[in-house]
Amino acid sequence: MPDNDLRGNSWKVPPSLYLQRRPATNGIPAPKSLYLTMQDGCRIAADIYLPPEDKRYPTIFIQTPYYRRFAVAAEAQNVEAAPNIAKFRDMFVPRGYAMVVVDVRGTGASFGNRDSFRSPRERHDAVEIADWIVSQPWSDGKIGATGISYLGAASDFLASTGHPAVKAIAPLFSVWDTYLDNYYPGGILLTNLAAVYDTLMQALDQDQRHLLKQFVYYSDPNFRGPRPVDDDCDGAQCKAAVAGHGENFRMPEFMRGLSLRNEPLPGRPDLSSASISPSTYASGVSEDVAVYSVSGWMDGAGYANGAVGRYLTLPNRNKYLLLGPWDHGARINVSRWRAGETPEFNILAEILRFFDEYLLGQDTGIKNEDPVHYFSMHDERWHAPAAWPPVPPDEAQLFLGQDRTLSSGNKGSGEEKYEVDFNSGTGQFTRYERIAAIDSREYYTDWQGRDRLMMNFDSPVLAQAAELTGNGTASLWVASDQPDFAVHAYISEVLPDGQVFYVTEGLLRALHRAETPPPPNYRATWPFHPCTRSAAKPMPINEPQQLQFALLPISWTFQAGSRIRLSIAGTDKDHCERIPAQGPVAINVLRGEKYPSRISLPLKGCQWKEK
Repeated sequence: MPDNDLRGNSWKVPPSLYLQRRPATNGIPAPKSLYLTMQDGCRIAADIYLPPEDKRYPTIFIQTPYYRRFAVAAEAQNVEAAPNIAKFRDMFVPRGYAMVVVDVRGTGASFGNRDSFRSPRERHDAVEIADWIVSQPWSDGKIGATGISYLGAASDFLASTGHPAVKAIAPLFSVWDTYLDNYYPGGILLTNLAAVYDTLMQALDQDQRHLLKQFVYYSDPNFRGPRPVDDDCDGAQCKAAVAGHGENFRMPEFMRGLSLRNEPLPGRPDLSSASISPSTYASGVSEDVAVYSVSGWMDGAGYANGAVGRYLTLPNRNKYLLLGPWDHGARINVSRWRAGETPEFNILAEILRFFDEYLLGQDTGIKNEDPVHYFSMHDERWHAPAAWPPVPPDEAQLFLGQDRTLSSGNKGSGEEKYEVDFNSGTGQFTRYERIAAIDSREYYTDWQGRDRLMMNFDSPVLAQAAELTGNGTASLWVASDQPDFAVHAYISEVLPDGQVFYVTEGLLRALHRAETPPPPNYRATWPFHPCTRSAAKPMPINEPQQLQFALLPISWTFQAGSRIRLSIAGTDKDHCERIPAQGPVAINVLRGEKYPSRISLPLKGCQWKEK
């Protein structure tokens, strides 16, 4: 079924209908490009798109490390030179917005170098560029910012500077805490992500086109490196800028240096996972800034948590949350029941309405809409609760029981022994591929049988359909013969015919099992693990300890006649660092009154069939 906004009647004015009322009135002009010189002398390459009328406009400001625009072979025809930002240009500029796109320092045609991922220096550059924007004769003094992933986080950083011109931001598919939401979910390093990102950035920053060909987003053979600015007629300045990028940081070493959350890199007290996380600067976001957070159920390792965390944290009066059946960037509708792989929902139509309200000052009706919208898979409908998480969920407690069952009653003590099989993995059709720039088209279609290397617990049969929406929690009492190891928990739906569908997952490194209340800059409705040096504790050998951790958020409707399955593993060889690095691991999961191992699921309408 499609994911279009007419399924569920959740909007008073659906985004698609709003877009029909806001047709493009202008064409898309060729951009003007120039260098903007920062206070430290670094020159930043910028493209400026202006509607044709000689008037003042609000500006959409986008900062990208992925080229504001490519140079294109002279003989090429109909080649999109700006694949990273074209959809934003095509939506906003023809409808009365100026747009400024820059190569962040150390990337594209910009000079300087990158000293870190999401360098704090980029945040300072953003202030200077915003000052330049509002000083231009075409600016009406209002700035909005948006973008996907890195670009979305850049909009957070911009808003956190407190610049008075920034009135609205729409961070799309972007982190709130870089450590927890992206590279170290549950304190466990994603192994391939840093290496793939490093290759991508080496290809872009140093214009190594033979490397760039392996990334489908940038594989057009007509691309010829970053586009020089207009007055760089022979491209000499652009070549000099690219030559200077050889001093850029390297991602694998950088991320491995951040293995303890918020701890500075050796010799760099100014750089830590905190310094590269938007949440760190949350207090700088004015309450007057409107914020629209967007993510999808298969958006990497925790981007949906980031969107929810931003929504819950910021006290802003005008804030919105949209969670759909999408992967990173909404390139694919991830539902197994989709009508087609390309999403029908037009996210930018909703963001246009948002900017029209808070930048153009139009009465769009968005203030009359519910602030939260989410799509429930297997029900294939949009819902609009008044808050997040949807209130009130009927939380189902399912305890681990005898014969590897799940039960609503906590009966019978015992333990389940599991020798970790380090061949266990989740395959290559998962939530993790897209964030590694892999062109995924299917999600968990090969899940059947993957749990055979795991420890499985099945619930009774559901008497009626039950909707799981939000973050579930796994609470497991575990003893082990190792001081540190990983626990991966997966929720699946087992259909009456035996098919097994992946639903969601959670993971935790035992070293980081300590819980604290969520900090003021990352509000969460799920167990929070600080993953810091002070909170880290090796496991006492063969002594039971509680490992309680969140499952990634999802909205999934289990069908009548199905069972809910919990699968427990000690590794995901395809995506996560092996803990410990060598040797066998034995895990004992305890159950019963003294050790009530269980999962808690925010299920609506949960009823079990009587035996």
